Order: sequence, then structure tokens, then C-alpha cells
Amino acid sequence: MRAIEVFADIWCPFAHVGLDCVAARRSALGQGEVLLDIRAWPLELVNGAPLDPLTTAAHVKELRAQVAPHLFAGFDPRHFPSTSLPALACAHAAYRKDARTGEAVSFALRDALFEQGLNVARPDVLSDIAARFGVAPADGVDAQAVLDDWQDGIDRGVKGSPHFFCGEIEAFCPSLEIAHSGAGKLVVTNTREVLDTFLANCFSS
Repeated sequence: MRAIEVFADIWCPFAHVGLDCVAARRSALGQGEVLLDIRAWPLELVNGAPLDPLTTAAHVKELRAQVAPHLFAGFDPRHFPSTSLPALACAHAAYRKDARTGEAVSFALRDALFEQGLNVARPDVLSDIAARFGVAPADGVDAQAVLDDWQDGIDRGVKGSPHFFCGEIEAFCPSLEIAHSGAGKLVVTNTREVLDTFLANCFSS
């Protein structure tokens, strides 16, 4: 089964938008058999600190206003997790079952955080998601796999969340162009042509 690798963090709002764009285009192009192997890029380890809920809320507001009005409907910064490591381990446990379940759980975790306003660091939230997909609870193997993904991402030159790889082809956040305005706010635009070029190369390889 073919797959596109993605290094991304679960609490990254840009990855939430980017993965949604890829899934939508994959469906529209009739390439549903090509799965996403969504690997861990733990930003709290990359940056040396967890994401700030208020900064993330500001990014959510900008993304929703500019490119993704259909997303982030239930986001609640009051329930923003203090770590994404347990959720990343849960996603890895799902991939240990099979690739399709892994992708589904990766999307479900992001949906829980950004669309339902749930704290995906809470054990009960994670156990409910895992049970829904018939996935065993994450264990030490999964926790170590998160660290291994991080190291592999460093070795492969991952620039941020999300960074896509397909064989020798790679692209950092191909669905979005992100810039800063003079006032310090983000200016975000959809770059569907860039995304479609990347996906066309993936699907034909």
C-alpha cells in the first residue's frame, strides 16, 4: 500500500489545516488508496517548550478567518493540552495495528482537539479514541517511537509541522503560504497549485 509520510504535531493548527487539505484533494483526485503515514514531530521537544494556548488560539483565529472557515469550530484554549506526547504515542499505537487505522486515529485526535475542544493529553480522552478504533493503549514502545520519529525528522531535515515526504519528493506545508504582516499578524493563503503539483508527483511515482 502506497503512503505519503508526514512529520507533524497533533496540536499544530497549521498541520490540522494542511492535513485536511491533503485529504480533501486526495479524495477529489480518486487516490484514496494512498494513505498518510503521519509521524511525530513533537514541537515541545523541537522548541524546548510546549505550545502556548493563547498564541495557538490567535493562529486558529487567523487560519479560520483567512483559509479554513470550516475548521476549528469547537476549539477551546481552556482545554488546550500541556503536552502532545501522549497523543502522539496514541497515534503510533494505532499505526502498529495497521496503516489505515493509524491515519484514522491521527485525524480523530486532531478532530477531538480542534473541533470538539477536548484535552487530548487526558487519559480518558485518549482511551475513548483508542477504544473507538480498537487500538490498544499506548505503551513504552509507542513513547519511544515518538522520540525516534523526532530524531529521524532531524536527520531528514524536517523544517516544521507539517512536512511531507514521498520518496525523493518533499514539501513543507505545501497547501499554505504563511507570511507576517507589518502589524505582526499572520497572512495565510491557500496554495492549491503547489499542493496539487506535489500530490501529482506523489501519485505518479
